[in-house]
Amino acid sequence: MKIIDRYILKSHIGPFLFAFITIIFVLVLQFFSTFGDRIIGKGIGFSTILELILLQSAWMVGLAAPMAVLVAVVMAFGSLTTTSEMTVLRASGISLYRLMIPVLCAALFLSLLVERFNNVVLPRANYSAELLMVDVARSKPAFGLTEHAFSTLVDGYSIFVRKFDGRSRELRGIVIHDVTRPNYSTMVTAEKGTLDFSSDYQYLVMTLFNGEIQQIRKPDYKVSRTLSFSKHRFVFKSSGFGFARSSENKLRSGNSELSARELQALSNECMKKIALSEKKIHLLLDSSRDPLAAFANASAVDRERQNILLNQSISNKYMAAYHKKYAISLACFVFVLVGAPLGVLARRGGFGMGAAISLLFFVLYWMLMISGETIAERGVLDPLIAMWLPNMVMASIGVGLMVSLSGAVFNTSR
Repeated sequence: MKIIDRYILKSHIGPFLFAFITIIFVLVLQFFSTFGDRIIGKGIGFSTILELILLQSAWMVGLAAPMAVLVAVVMAFGSLTTTSEMTVLRASGISLYRLMIPVLCAALFLSLLVERFNNVVLPRANYSAELLMVDVARSKPAFGLTEHAFSTLVDGYSIFVRKFDGRSRELRGIVIHDVTRPNYSTMVTAEKGTLDFSSDYQYLVMTLFNGEIQQIRKPDYKVSRTLSFSKHRFVFKSSGFGFARSSENKLRSGNSELSARELQALSNECMKKIALSEKKIHLLLDSSRDPLAAFANASAVDRERQNILLNQSISNKYMAAYHKKYAISLACFVFVLVGAPLGVLARRGGFGMGAAISLLFFVLYWMLMISGETIAERGVLDPLIAMWLPNMVMASIGVGLMVSLSGAVFNTSR
């Protein structure tokens, strides 16, 4: 490796590490702003909180790496331009393209590392984080309640809480749907209440104040009983709520907990179901020449068509997640194409301008990625095209900037 290559790479290491650590720190702070009041001061051990933060920060790594590459390239090439080193290198016959070769090679290697991380480490970390969140919610019931949303904290009960005060541990605006009995549906409303364990931790006790119990009989859905109360207690068995690590045998679900190979396998299963439904439709249509048979098969054909639409939607979702893992990984390489000319442009408006433009480009990239994911899931565009479109747009912009700068910028001196 030539001296100039080592020098270029060395100028990127510091900015990359600085940007990477800063982005991770900001994302961790964002996580704390969302979940901090639910995990701090709830009696959860420090080691458990630390493990939760570590597992939750896994997804941040895959996002921070491409962002750090863009910032590092802009800072490094901006510094070379500001100190007139770029002018000297240009006068020596070294083009911008040649200066980018070591950075592109390093970015390609980093893309391979990020791809392995996204497909091996990240799914496992997300899976473990989900299990740990469930474990914490079971050990501290209030953690499992979300304001302005129904939660299934207790099997057979759906609990809504309008507001929860973490300090006084008081619940307000409570609505409970009890579906434990097949012949009756019971709804309980209360102005306020508390949730805690009994002294021996054998029972979960919810104490309600100023409320009403309304019981509805099935299947005619007529009100059979209404009872008002000033104080009422719900007592549930606390088995399953004490803090204990969940079994690792739980099946992984959700795109974030699956690798690319698993996502592709699930998509293939959906495509097999689509092929089977299409075959059934052909058979039904062939046997529908008789008017009576046609009338009887009409609903079956509609049902199979609905199955095709459903399975196609699920397949699109899996394949969008599949291509997203690789597209985000290669973004490390693509952002070098964009960052290098942006760094050179920083000499005209200062580094602040270059940093602002870098942020704008990353926001544009992420907007394209989110839009592509939505479009792919809805079947408007093939997932392959939709998820790789942001990289293609960024690469096109980067190449265009390099072509324009190679002649316009390097032919002038500071």
